[in-house]
Amino acid sequence: MLKRLARCVGEYKLPTILTPMLMVGEVVIECLLPFIIANMINRIKDGCDLSEIAKNGGILFLMACISLCFGGLAGFTAAKASSGFAKNLRKAIFDRVQDFSFENIDKFSSASLVTRMTTDVANVQMSFMMIIRTAVRSPLMLLFSIIMSFVMGGPLAMMFVVVVPVLVFGLLTVAKKAMPTFRAVFRKYDKLNESIEENVMAMRVVKGFVREEHEKEKFGSAAESIRRDFTKAERIVAFNQPLMQFCLYFNMVFVMLIGSYLIVNNRGTTIDVGQLSAMLTYGVQVLMSLMMLSMIYVMITMSAESLRRINEVLDEESALKNPANPIFEVSDGSIEFRDVSFKYAADAEKYALEDIDLFIESGETVGIIGGTGSSKSTLIQLIPRLYDTTVGQVSVGGRDVREYDLTALRNAVAVVLQKNVLFSGTVKDNLRWGNKDATDEEIAEACRLAQADEFVRAFPDGYDTMIEQGGTNVSGGQKQRLCIARALLKKPKILILDDSTSAVDTKTDALIRKGFAEFIPSTTKIIIAQRIASVEHADKIVVLDNGRISAIGKHDELLQTSDIYREVYIQQTKGGADDE
Repeated sequence: MLKRLARCVGEYKLPTILTPMLMVGEVVIECLLPFIIANMINRIKDGCDLSEIAKNGGILFLMACISLCFGGLAGFTAAKASSGFAKNLRKAIFDRVQDFSFENIDKFSSASLVTRMTTDVANVQMSFMMIIRTAVRSPLMLLFSIIMSFVMGGPLAMMFVVVVPVLVFGLLTVAKKAMPTFRAVFRKYDKLNESIEENVMAMRVVKGFVREEHEKEKFGSAAESIRRDFTKAERIVAFNQPLMQFCLYFNMVFVMLIGSYLIVNNRGTTIDVGQLSAMLTYGVQVLMSLMMLSMIYVMITMSAESLRRINEVLDEESALKNPANPIFEVSDGSIEFRDVSFKYAADAEKYALEDIDLFIESGETVGIIGGTGSSKSTLIQLIPRLYDTTVGQVSVGGRDVREYDLTALRNAVAVVLQKNVLFSGTVKDNLRWGNKDATDEEIAEACRLAQADEFVRAFPDGYDTMIEQGGTNVSGGQKQRLCIARALLKKPKILILDDSTSAVDTKTDALIRKGFAEFIPSTTKIIIAQRIASVEHADKIVVLDNGRISAIGKHDELLQTSDIYREVYIQQTKGGADDE
């Protein structure tokens, strides 16, 4: 864990090293200041002249300026080091998530991952800054102040033998009792972020069903739970302040009473006014150092939970790995499922897919029909190796998909999902996700094939029109057609449409399929659809039922041989489903 964190320091090693060095300089000067002031007070008491006072004053001013410079520079370098460390840590988490398979992502909710990259990293960043700055300053200040107290006050400094253990015990007790509550808060942050994410993504549904008040109550409940935990923890931590004040004032009263008594009775031979002044200052420094150490302890303990959560992500190994000697070229778009069975978790009782045997020739158009929950989407996710089979083998281009380099395999397969995603940026920016080097002519051609060119050109800014986050300023059908165009720009060997024309009318659907047949005949096309009209002209149609292949054949064959297919066809043609 520490090695991984050290790697995240990266290019910020210099400010990380400079910060504690600057802290040492600041502490040394701060501890010398009371010593010089004490001597100056004693010299004034003995009747020194004004020039000596001015000289000592100048020295004190210069030392204060140097200490200020050390402290200011340390603040700058600590901020730079901690911010850079947090940046690298967030990047490490993000890079790890990008390498995850769907199986890995299923272990973490998206809200939890967001919390880990924001709140948890912020906690670790704060602890890192405190470690390289305050955690160096406070122990040194504590040590030097105690040493200087014995130098200046002699036996009077023995008071720290009583006060320091009391304060240490109290602060540690407070921190220990507060920690379980702080740990519980981080788990609740996940639920709070999940509520926010769910509400924002489903805003149209919330407003459509007039459930704003319900969502407010749900969010308010999660926020209130966090407030209660934080209040409880902060109430415990609040005892630090009165405990600190008690020890501080006890120290001041003790030093002033005993010190004054010694000065009066021994006429300054044991301790003088200057030493008394220094003892008061050193006492404050000792107790403040202990106070800061207790806060460091609280912060580090809090961040330890955050660090554990971060390491859960960084330690997670992707379930999908490249082979030792991967294949980088997919020869064609042929696909074969051989004795394939699949379940999402090793301990799942039921297979999502079972005993799948299917061969698709390169360039074929294949339709997949099945009811909700028949695992149509699961089947196609095995082709670009978003999941690995539990049993059996999936081959593309005559080779097991596990033999390919993952990037090469996925570049050869384009998937257009029913729930399409567009990103903030122009239409061109979104389309170039398919091919970052695509020319304007290639973009327009892909849009013509996807029946998107006409409506894009109707926008005031055409292909330079800005798409809002999530594509909220285009209709569902427009979004689907843009996503199909984006997939076509990949020039894939296999094109998979996962119910991705459900939001377009039957005429546009037919034009899209006609364009595929004429312009990309060598590309294997797999069309998952609810409408028979979307697949009836396919070279073959696969009927899935409860994770198994129920029938395979052409449209006319299946009408004769498959009860499931015939029933769907009759319902749609007589029930007017095509008009939806």
